[in-house]
Amino acid sequence: MTPQTSPSSTGLDLSRVSFTLRNHLPFTAELEQCIPLAGDASNRRYYRLHLSMAPVTSLILMQLADPEGFKVSEEAVSGAGGEITELPFTNILKHLQKNGVQVPVLYFYDESSGLLYLEDFGDVTLAQAWQKSSPGTGEDLYCQAIDQLVHLHLQASRASTFPCVAFTRSFDVALYLWEFDHFLEYGIVARGRPMCVDDYMPVREEFKEIAEWLTAQPQVFTHRDYHSRNLMVDGERLGVIDFQDALMGPVTYDLASLLRDSYISLDEELIDRLIARYIEGMRKNLSLSQQSAMLLHDPVAFRRLFDFTSIQRNLKAAGRFVYIDRVKGNSSFLASIPQTLKNVRANLDKYPQLHRLLTHLSPYIPEWR
Repeated sequence: MTPQTSPSSTGLDLSRVSFTLRNHLPFTAELEQCIPLAGDASNRRYYRLHLSMAPVTSLILMQLADPEGFKVSEEAVSGAGGEITELPFTNILKHLQKNGVQVPVLYFYDESSGLLYLEDFGDVTLAQAWQKSSPGTGEDLYCQAIDQLVHLHLQASRASTFPCVAFTRSFDVALYLWEFDHFLEYGIVARGRPMCVDDYMPVREEFKEIAEWLTAQPQVFTHRDYHSRNLMVDGERLGVIDFQDALMGPVTYDLASLLRDSYISLDEELIDRLIARYIEGMRKNLSLSQQSAMLLHDPVAFRRLFDFTSIQRNLKAAGRFVYIDRVKGNSSFLASIPQTLKNVRANLDKYPQLHRLLTHLSPYIPEWR
């Protein structure tokens, strides 16, 4: 049977795909249909391959923009040294699999063509499942996401039996400032609001102070994009995807990504319960560093770190959304900017020591008026 595609061209060599399915996977399969999937903010493309004569009915094909493109990350990183000889996605995937995190099985990596044949977690993201759920069911889903995050932080933070790229890079002052500057460049200047020096200098000083404080906090293995669109609801499982930019970061970074999401606005009381669940789960681990343990037993200090991490994360995201529109021609993320900046404003209002930053940023952010 000739494999079918959607009306638009896939740009794939389907004969090569069919040959791979027959000869290089842990099982043999026949390609019935190849369907392009909606892309994310990256340069990668995704397809669902519908199969016959196989133990699974479908799998996901990830196509790299350039087979050699893995040598340059799409996200800014700090601390990584040495020659990159392995795709970060496959490197981190192996580490997460060995530590029991629900990541997709990699059936085969066709390196010369930049094609990865992956387990299919389905189409339902946590964001979609949340929108269709009752309050009780929705909270259960987020509790599952918290429990998965606790497992990831506790298990994946342990030393790897092989070199894992995530341990060679980390959030540091330089990276935080790069992301803050990314917001200033795209979240403010690119939107037609160049800053005067009397505002720019105080803002940059405040950003530097936040960056230095965040860098001094306890670090764990950090997914870096742990949010409702990167968690797949697959039956009883919650699959984790888009982890290739993982690095070492503050214990609250992934938690802030999840609970101060750009795509889902959670009730504050629910956020409080989910933070408490995370802390309770992390406290059960006896091998945490003394600094981490002290933080987890000080709710006020932990919440302050969560809020400050949220500010940094959300500002970076707001700038990134404009960058994706202006540079990559994808405007779909612009609609998420108001929610993202609303999160920032609420946290700046909360802390008197951040009011200087609020004062000098506000004239350039119409969403705060």
